[in-house]
Amino acid sequence: MTAIDWRGQALSGRLGADSVTGHVDDFALWVGDLAAFWTQWQAHRPGPHVLVAHSMGGHLALRAVAEGRIAPDALVLSAPMLGLITHGLPLAPFHWAAQLMCGTGDPRRPAWKWSEKPGQLPVDRSVLLTHDAARYADEIAWREQRPGLVMGPGSWGWLCAAITSMRGLDRREVLERIETPVFIIAASADKLVGPAAIRRAAGWLPHAELLEFGSESRHEILREVDPVRDKALAAIDDFLDRAAPAGN
Repeated sequence: MTAIDWRGQALSGRLGADSVTGHVDDFALWVGDLAAFWTQWQAHRPGPHVLVAHSMGGHLALRAVAEGRIAPDALVLSAPMLGLITHGLPLAPFHWAAQLMCGTGDPRRPAWKWSEKPGQLPVDRSVLLTHDAARYADEIAWREQRPGLVMGPGSWGWLCAAITSMRGLDRREVLERIETPVFIIAASADKLVGPAAIRRAAGWLPHAELLEFGSESRHEILREVDPVRDKALAAIDDFLDRAAPAGN
C-alpha cells in the first residue's frame, strides 16, 4: 500500500501566497501528477492494482480514469468531491462568482474565512467531518506535532479550478464510458460535498456500487464512529473481493 500527498498540500509544500491557503491554477496539474505516479507505482508492483481516494482526491481519481490517464483494476471513492452544496441552485452562478473574484484580485487569496485567530482551526470544524471525537482529536495532535500539515481554506483560484473540473466530470457521456468497477461510500448529510452529484455519478457509471449513509455519518466516513466505519470497511472489502480479488 502506498499513499501520496497532492502537490501543494500536506507536506508537499504550498502553491499559494502563504503557508496555509490551498491553491491550484488547474486540476489538470494534479491529474497529471497522479498519472505519472500511477505509471511508476504500477510498474513495480504485482496486481491487482486498486486506487482508493477521498473527497477532492476522489474527484481527481475518477477524472484520471475518465480521461484514460490511469486504469486501476478497481476504484474506491470516499465522499468524492463531484459537486458542491448549492441548496438547489445550479453550479454555474457559483462558477461565475469565482471567476469574477479571480479576475478582480489575487486568485491565491483565501475564498472563505478560516478562523477568527490566524493559525487556529474553527471551533465548529469537527461537526463537518466526524462524530468521533477521539479520531478528530488525533488529527489535531498530528497538526501540532507536524505543523507543515496545517492547511486552511482554499483560494479563489482553487475554487474556480474545482468548479471547472466538476462541471466537466458531471456528465453522463463522460462517466458512462468508464469500464472500471467503482465503489462509492457517501453520506446524505455531508455538508462539504454534494450528495446529489455523487448519486448521479453512481447512476451513470456502468459498474458502480453506492453505499450511502444518512445522518449517522459526516464527511470523513472512514474516520467516523465504529458502527459507521466498520460497515464501510466491510462493504469495501466485499467489493474488492468481487471486483479485484487478491492473486488475480
